[in-house]
Amino acid sequence: MRRGQLDPPKRQTNQGPALGLGSQPAGPLSQDGRHGVAEPVATIVLVSNGPGEMTTWVRPLADELHRLLPLRPRDPQAPCSLQLVLVPCPNATGQEARLARGWDLFSRVLPAGRFWWLLLRPARHGPWPRQGVVVFLGGDQFWTVLLSARLGYRHLTYAEWVARWPQWNDHVATMGPKASRRLAPRWRARSTEVGDLMADLSASARQDQPLPEGEWVALLPGSKRAKLQVGVPFLLAAADRLAALRPGCRFLLPVAPTTTVDEVLAFAGPANPITRYFGIQEPSRQAGELITAAGTPIRLLEVHPAHGPLSQCCLALTTVGANTAELGALGVPMIVLVPTQHLHVMQAWDGWMGLLARLPLARRLLGVALTAWRMRHRGFLAWPNITAGRAVVPERVGPITPQQIAEEAADWLEHPDRLEGMRDDLRSLRGQPGAVAALASLVRDLLPPGLTA
Repeated sequence: MRRGQLDPPKRQTNQGPALGLGSQPAGPLSQDGRHGVAEPVATIVLVSNGPGEMTTWVRPLADELHRLLPLRPRDPQAPCSLQLVLVPCPNATGQEARLARGWDLFSRVLPAGRFWWLLLRPARHGPWPRQGVVVFLGGDQFWTVLLSARLGYRHLTYAEWVARWPQWNDHVATMGPKASRRLAPRWRARSTEVGDLMADLSASARQDQPLPEGEWVALLPGSKRAKLQVGVPFLLAAADRLAALRPGCRFLLPVAPTTTVDEVLAFAGPANPITRYFGIQEPSRQAGELITAAGTPIRLLEVHPAHGPLSQCCLALTTVGANTAELGALGVPMIVLVPTQHLHVMQAWDGWMGLLARLPLARRLLGVALTAWRMRHRGFLAWPNITAGRAVVPERVGPITPQQIAEEAADWLEHPDRLEGMRDDLRSLRGQPGAVAALASLVRDLLPPGLTA
């Protein structure tokens, strides 16, 4: 299949309602709903999937593109717009579209549930300019191959580890030498090594939202129900025990953008049977803090992303997932936790195993069997360790207890030189900042001439 083979639709004018920010009609009205404003002649479509990619890849690139180019919606008169299309993903939470709409960065946000309809009938989700660029930033790379072909747009893939379809890309932006070397020699001429997008996260984060003085420890229970059900009670119990060991320790809990404070509190209450296992009682909420039954105050962060406060923490206690990559990019030392005594609710794995573990009739038996198998045959689970191929940050997998983790955390905090060594190792993995700007420049170069002046 060659690019454009799927017969991109002609530009039309009166195509029904557009999905995205609000309920603005398409056709003769502009995206901001005003008559007399010409439709954009080109568009940039970012394609992504889960919460980690949204906060660490999509938002930084979208911000940079708005700085680099006049784009709608921020510039209503601009000849080019910026849009977001979400693709189906078993690890997504379903709240990614709501999160993106709150950023005021995109003229249109198409939720994952509409992706297949977009491929079948793009005019129902239009209007679509004749020219554009589709940028892969998460999910299955083949979905952007299909979308760029269907719309007749140029195609750019950001390849973290491997570019799977370079023959159907106008350009490939690789994260590093590993991805570049995996390209066949004939496709390397159309690739550029831009670096790690997440290396830019720590550049100015420490200047944002300074925390009060203290020895801050971040608690990251995850963003999905399966992780929150175990992570919330486990980390609250660990915080109580760590506070007893180090009375000056202070805690913060960033509320994932795909959940709410009320949901976090619910997972810490009697409705969650796992709370009884860890011996905690329902906490209270007072003026932006969660107060455990033992009296430990935990500051709740509802800003997204919370890079500034996180980067000021001495240590983080976190579940596996994209948050380990985010913490690594910020240079925050961490202990990565996978309590295996509740495997029947840990169905948040990637790939086919996670899909099988979600089958209703086989959920409990299959979930236990598959997750136990992965525990026995696993490699590294935290992104810094996967990237380095060695244990940069400690991973604690097994029937671990909050008391054990509190004691280990206290030992790390007692030795700041060891924490600084872990921080240096994390920084060395990410490389130099500048990847976001380099990728934005590649996107600009793929736009039609005359739009980038």
